[in-house]
Amino acid sequence: MKSPKSRGAKPLLILLLVFVLPVAVAKLVLSLNLYHGGVTNKGELLPPDTNYARLAMANPMPKHWQMIYLLPSQCDRACMNRLYILHQSQIALGRDQHRVNPIILLQADSDLAALQQSEFNFTTAQATEALSQMLTRQEIIIVDPLGSLVMRYAQVEDEQAQLMLGKAMIADLRKMLKLSRVG
Repeated sequence: MKSPKSRGAKPLLILLLVFVLPVAVAKLVLSLNLYHGGVTNKGELLPPDTNYARLAMANPMPKHWQMIYLLPSQCDRACMNRLYILHQSQIALGRDQHRVNPIILLQADSDLAALQQSEFNFTTAQATEALSQMLTRQEIIIVDPLGSLVMRYAQVEDEQAQLMLGKAMIADLRKMLKLSRVG
């Protein structure tokens, strides 16, 4: 006959394993970097403290989402494709297109002839030196309604890659607009 002491030890051991084992396994997996969380965004997230105020620039369109692009001194074919992608991305947002505004940032040496040559009517703003230095690689940046620079999309040369970048940007914008109560 089993003693009452040995009968109580088995359920206690099972109960302990049920609760402690998953925690121990999770700790082991995380400490060995075996888990890589799923990422759904296609652009590169910027540090949370990156905003217009830190870059010494006034928000050109407060309370609106923005896609900003710094117009280079020589707007080549890739640059013209970027302008096209900006315009088409806004249209592709459908009923949310009024919430997002493409803004072309200008410097003293920007190619204004390219803007006049394009058939799109973009909002323009003068870029500060700090923001110009941040956008040296001709990327597109998404800005939230509070003026924080949220996501970056690197420059690509190939026209097909530009189209894929536009689709990725639209997908990310749709997610952010769906979750946002501002703008």
